[in-house]
Amino acid sequence: MKFSIFQASRQGGRKYNQDRLAYSYSRDALLMVVADGMGGHFHGEIASQIVVQFLVDNFQKQATPALRDPFRFLLDAIGQAHEAIGDYVLAHGLKDHPRTTCIACVVQGRNAYWAHVGDTRLYLFRNGKLVMRTRDHSLVQQLFERGQISEDQMTTHPDRNKIYNCLGGPIPPDIELSRKTPLREGDTLLLCSDGLWSLLSVSEIASILDTYPITAAVPELLDHAELRGGEEGDNLSAIGMRWGDESEVLNPRSISTATMPLDSFTVELDAFDMTQGKHGEMEVSEADIERAIAEIQAAIQKYSK
Repeated sequence: MKFSIFQASRQGGRKYNQDRLAYSYSRDALLMVVADGMGGHFHGEIASQIVVQFLVDNFQKQATPALRDPFRFLLDAIGQAHEAIGDYVLAHGLKDHPRTTCIACVVQGRNAYWAHVGDTRLYLFRNGKLVMRTRDHSLVQQLFERGQISEDQMTTHPDRNKIYNCLGGPIPPDIELSRKTPLREGDTLLLCSDGLWSLLSVSEIASILDTYPITAAVPELLDHAELRGGEEGDNLSAIGMRWGDESEVLNPRSISTATMPLDSFTVELDAFDMTQGKHGEMEVSEADIERAIAEIQAAIQKYSK
């Protein structure tokens, strides 16, 4: 496989960053995942951390070096991550369920497979044009599909943050799968939270992705969205992947997996460390953080294969 990839996450105007994102690849498969935590500081990011870390851990166990069935992997891993969040709720007697949205994508054998829950999105761009994107599991998406609002009104509607499908709640998630999608040379996949896509039009996203190498395009997208969001802006996160061979002149981080050993993996996953808020205040102690890390690992191990 040959591809270029870059990920980044920013706090925006919020007190804490509850987004989590990661990618991991073997010689023959690539996993990308973005989760947008909900439910208040500490618990929201624990939900998103469990989902992202669970998928990465299980990918490393099952991609040897390819997944047997990418769609089955996505269904099982996302469903079990939901159960792991539920175990965390029961173990701590939480009254409120920490929740998270999620988009996860596997690229294998020149094909992309993805699954999502909520309004964290995946876009596929080809030759500077949108080919497809995921359908939000949100109230405004339903209103748009009924013809009650326009697509432009979706980003400013007062109910735009109302999600009816997520991970971690008392109701089992409805995990929506894509179809098996062949990739062409130069295709770009963008996975992102609503803090990014709600502030940029499709044409703006397409133009930026078509203008820059992926390592510059993702920061440029985040710059534009963060500026527009201002002091009230949401957390914003994105993973961009361009399929094929970007020259090293344009992108020194262009990746070829051809020479990777069968049993090796590369992972880009931020450590769980959200002790400081926007103004440096410490609402959670170091002991709380260490305990949370151990509990996340325990929840993941229970369901990991």
